[in-house]
Amino acid sequence: KQWYQRRVAITAGIYSFDTPYQDQFVDLKRKDSAFYTQNGLLNMLDRNRRIKEKPERFQENQDEFDLIVTCQERVFDQVLENMSERGGNSCKMVHVINVEIKDNHDDATLGAFVIHELAKEICSSEDPEAEVEEIIDTMEKKKKQRFLYSPSFY
Repeated sequence: KQWYQRRVAITAGIYSFDTPYQDQFVDLKRKDSAFYTQNGLLNMLDRNRRIKEKPERFQENQDEFDLIVTCQERVFDQVLENMSERGGNSCKMVHVINVEIKDNHDDATLGAFVIHELAKEICSSEDPEAEVEEIIDTMEKKKKQRFLYSPSFY
């Protein structure tokens, strides 16, 4: 394990936040394709580059959403802090939910299914604002996992 961590630290490099996934993928494939395929990093970057060009900062996005799902409690807290700092005037409600997911390929894949099911339940609800907490309770029992929830406003 120590060798593995050292090798990742030596060969992976650190990319600035705005580095496109495509550039990261090409760079790591060039450095050691077999190693980064074996540890799942190339697969993750391949998936990411098909979804969006590069990582995005929520704080820089001014769109208004009905539902925001985070995958780490730290990010959940940051989203809520950012929402309170925006000082919007529209009084539009947004549901902010955290589905805690460990940062690895397998858990991310499983977590994506949980998030999809949760979003589907909320979106198909006749009255999401009134039913979201009940939907979350049901999902928590079904998945044996605790979610964090907080309404916020734009």
